[in-house]
Amino acid sequence: MFFNLDGHVAVITGGNGGIGLGMARGLAKAGASVAVWSRNTDKNAAAVAELLALGCQAEAFVCDVAREDDVARAMQETLARFGRVDSCFANAGVGRAVAFTEMTVEDWAAVVDVNLVGTFLTFREAVRHMKTRDGGGKLIAVASVGSMHGMPRQAQYSASKGGVCSLVRTLAVECARHGIQANTIIPGWIETEMTEAARSWDKLRETVVQRTPARRWGRPEDFEGVAVYLASKASDFHTGDVLRVDGGYAIF
Repeated sequence: MFFNLDGHVAVITGGNGGIGLGMARGLAKAGASVAVWSRNTDKNAAAVAELLALGCQAEAFVCDVAREDDVARAMQETLARFGRVDSCFANAGVGRAVAFTEMTVEDWAAVVDVNLVGTFLTFREAVRHMKTRDGGGKLIAVASVGSMHGMPRQAQYSASKGGVCSLVRTLAVECARHGIQANTIIPGWIETEMTEAARSWDKLRETVVQRTPARRWGRPEDFEGVAVYLASKASDFHTGDVLRVDGGYAIF
């Protein structure tokens, strides 16, 4: 009963591929309705078709999380379609490899605006809704091992993901009185479109496997279970935490 999400509505930013779609699949299998917020209409349509085939209700809303108006509109459209939002997964993220001394303000903002500002805007709209009703809600952010370890040529990415972790801890304290739990997922090295270039580099690909006790790269389906747990009643007293889904990478 803890993991039955019938009647539950989840929002997932960047939910049309990679880790986001992996979490969406898990939520759908548990009975949740899923709202996908993302920019690519073709990928949105493909993701919704896949989720509908699992037997859940699903719909996509075109949204650039770095744009305040987009986020506010997507939330209103989601509420108009589903009537409520019980869990909100801030997963949308981008990266851009640039040497620190060559990094421009535009390079910095292009990543921070999506990864950190986008999480702020998404969670702000979610909390505004969740505070108005009984039952609270769940906030789940996807960060990165870059928030824990140095990542050369990714200063803006690491800084943005570290900021996400700090934001979630603050929301866990500030929103607890409203029955809202906030937690962060830290993925390890995962086989997604974002890591395609990294996986094409033989040395890096092999180094990741050697460094990871599970001796493989992660896959989007590895995030199905943790998404269901964090959205469900089972996590009602679990807040302000960081859950690593990395095959042991961070401790080896």
